[in-house]
Amino acid sequence: MYPEIQPASYWPNPHHDGFKAQMHTIALPADWELPIKNLYHHGMSPQQAERRKRIPTKAINQVMRAVAPDLVSVDHSATFGNEQPWLYAATPYPTPLINLFAAAWLRDLQRDPEDPESRRLLHKTFRLLETEGLTWRESTVDLLESTVSEGGTVLPANHLFRLLPDVLATRITQLDPYEHQGERLSFRQVAGDARAGGAELMSWPPLTYESTNKKGDGTKLWRYSAYIRLSLRSTPFSAIPRIHLTTGVRRFVRGQVWMPLEDGVSVYLLPDESLIPEGPAPSRLSVAMIEWNRGTTNWRHGGPQGMLVGVSAFQQLPPVERLVKEADHWIDGRHDDIAVAVSHHTAMGYHAVGTGLMPSERRRLTEWAEQALLPDFLPVPTLRRSKVAPPAKKQLESHKSVPKKEISEEELAAILAENKARDDRNGIRRRQCLADSLDGRPLIAIVLHQADGTRDRIIQAAEDSLALSPHRLEQGPTRWEWSTDELDIKIYAQPIGALGGPLSQSDKPPARGREHDQAIATRRTGVAAFAEKLKEKAPGAKLALVELDGKEKFANANRRNDPKYAIRLGLADAGLISQFIRPLDHDAEDPEEAEQDAIFRADAAWLDSLRQTGMRFTPLHTLGEAIPDQLNQLAFWLVKRRSDGPTNKAQFTPIAVLIRPGQKCIMGKTADMAEWVPYPELLLSLTGQIDQGDLKTEAQQSAATAAFVKKTLSMLRGNPTLVLTRAQNIRMRWPWLTNKGLVQDRIGFDRGPLQRISLAGKQLRVIRVADGDRDETSQWWAPAELSNEEYEGKQRGGIAKGLWKPEASDRIFYSTSDKAGTHLISVEAAKLTRHVNEKGRSEFRPTKNAWNPDLLELTIACLQPKDDPEKWAMFVHQQRFCDDYRDVLGLPLVLHLAKLADQYALPQDDIETASPVEEEEQESEQMMIELSLK
Repeated sequence: MYPEIQPASYWPNPHHDGFKAQMHTIALPADWELPIKNLYHHGMSPQQAERRKRIPTKAINQVMRAVAPDLVSVDHSATFGNEQPWLYAATPYPTPLINLFAAAWLRDLQRDPEDPESRRLLHKTFRLLETEGLTWRESTVDLLESTVSEGGTVLPANHLFRLLPDVLATRITQLDPYEHQGERLSFRQVAGDARAGGAELMSWPPLTYESTNKKGDGTKLWRYSAYIRLSLRSTPFSAIPRIHLTTGVRRFVRGQVWMPLEDGVSVYLLPDESLIPEGPAPSRLSVAMIEWNRGTTNWRHGGPQGMLVGVSAFQQLPPVERLVKEADHWIDGRHDDIAVAVSHHTAMGYHAVGTGLMPSERRRLTEWAEQALLPDFLPVPTLRRSKVAPPAKKQLESHKSVPKKEISEEELAAILAENKARDDRNGIRRRQCLADSLDGRPLIAIVLHQADGTRDRIIQAAEDSLALSPHRLEQGPTRWEWSTDELDIKIYAQPIGALGGPLSQSDKPPARGREHDQAIATRRTGVAAFAEKLKEKAPGAKLALVELDGKEKFANANRRNDPKYAIRLGLADAGLISQFIRPLDHDAEDPEEAEQDAIFRADAAWLDSLRQTGMRFTPLHTLGEAIPDQLNQLAFWLVKRRSDGPTNKAQFTPIAVLIRPGQKCIMGKTADMAEWVPYPELLLSLTGQIDQGDLKTEAQQSAATAAFVKKTLSMLRGNPTLVLTRAQNIRMRWPWLTNKGLVQDRIGFDRGPLQRISLAGKQLRVIRVADGDRDETSQWWAPAELSNEEYEGKQRGGIAKGLWKPEASDRIFYSTSDKAGTHLISVEAAKLTRHVNEKGRSEFRPTKNAWNPDLLELTIACLQPKDDPEKWAMFVHQQRFCDDYRDVLGLPLVLHLAKLADQYALPQDDIETASPVEEEEQESEQMMIELSLK
């Protein structure tokens, strides 16, 4: 048992007098604002201009990131005046080139360059602005500039979310190379992204892993690098900022680039000389984007009207048509005096190098980079294990382990027999829980399969999970039936046929928009009719398991051929909740391993389908009277879809999920529902036609969220209720939940005044959960020397589950899980350098996926008098340990269920909404606002 864990987080040294840096800055003059705004808004409707109050710099930031990586832009939209610089640099960049960027930016702000009036306005703007007037100023920048919120949370100045991590990243590049067991890695800083904040370094040149094909047809070279990312963050109720240091692995494409996303793919560039004539040679890695659009691939902002042409950089880039065919041709920098590496995305398919780093290697790399932060920033103190209660009570029995030492056949048989008996007892408990959730109704399911093997695995999974073998009444080939004391189960199987194929019958996927909508509607209607006819043979069916090819088969433009959305909608029209399963991988090199994987997936799909019926083993806490007996657990969640998503439709739907004492089924509701409904009904309600109504703007959505929350809380008023929310999901539409908004034991709605929690409910508590998304919580490791003195000084890191508490706060706690059951890799495994353990065995495992549990932050926002915050945090921690899941949940159970409901939000009605470009700008703006509010 590890008594403590160490976050990869750092805060300013309290004994130092601030932290400042001399920098050169360029600001956009205040008198530029009106002419530029007139240019930008020209040709827009008043409504569009109102939505686009801020002038975007996203495109020019991306261009500078590609061709002038040493410049630091701190905002995604234009700010004006000397007090709000646009660009920062350690040394001045040539002013004529800065003016060239400004001119390219102004040209790009035109909506229609072919419009004579627009061209006239552009020339007028040039005359008014005198773009050659931008000049550098040297100034001292306070890198810890901040204020403190009403709730006592530090609020760093907005520009520091980019600038402070950038300064610290530069210091890391000045260290001697990272070294371990005789191998060294050098790191280069990467051009930053103003939208995302933070700073990044990457080991360069890339590492190489050589794989040998089992079929004996040669070797392949796979490239990858380590990355270090620094992020400025805050913690609720703490007046001290933090730097989170995140480490991981970035993999690069070999051979052809498969474009998985229309949003583009990142390309890392390191030219010998500047890509801009007469520009300085870059010291950082540039980042450009290649994007697929309407059947062709090109450099983003390339083309005749592109800004890369406008700044004379386009011709210096490798030809994109060759890059997408031979992504690794330039990776060594031996061709055309430029090194180029294309980032690999998991949606692109297989890569021989696994993802992530294990704790020991993560610790070594983090502590190496830490040297550059000292002494101005110090590691935050370790988090101490909470011992306020024993682990949650188990409701299902675990298998008895088989000893590693040799045992007799009789001993092995006895262990296997005992495990079989435990499985049977677990099956009976599941049957009872399932019968309770169905309220006496039989479970009737439909299996729509492509292959008989998948059907048979699902049938076997059903029998094993519910201990049904002795109770079988009928066995196939299209109908199976079992009858037990608790409930009756029937499964009907039918080949899915062409309904499971691509939406388009031709080789070409349906075009975005009306053609895609029509293809979905046609398939949806066909599936609904097919299911209704099948239900005549299976009356009462409520559940369908569907064998369907995975999303990797529908990459790039072919994603619009993916029938999953249409099938789910059609099944919902027929009153069926749905669960999908991928076919057996017939192309796998190891058929036996592929079969075991298919069995595992069938087991998981079957259990997931049972959970969709509302069946759940709610964790039993061990905190006694500290937690009220009749406690409601209530989760609020915002179901959100953008119009440029897979369905091309927007959606915003607040939902609530409820675990109610004495209620044997999980319940849920939307704003349109007067009463709570069983969880399956909530899922079905999220499919199909979702009318956005007046929920297009941030203000409208925030008001709707507040109204829904207040109405829902009023329904439970007078009952002990714990509200759980996920910070990253809801806070931008419930601003009280931002770090800036939180005040202990005060609650607020829709930017209204805060009120005492007792006014909202005398038995109401609220806890906000935040995870590692966008590095909001830091990575961590358990110092191995705390459990074994032999590891002192060896930088070994472990994984530990538990609830953890910092010394400085009684309202912030952290929850961790242990290693996932599918991740059997050693904590000593290494990818970046060779590593030999104490027994002399190599731990070099570049092909293995590494995984570290998230550090889940629990903010005890609102409690009632005499409540113990640590015990409430322990209750939430225990709600992650749900017996009917193989591994610990990423979120507490009720939040986990709310998040899963997101999968059913697939709107298909015709609604007026912002264009994808407008939404992307709005989301980028919200991302930076979120950073400043956290």
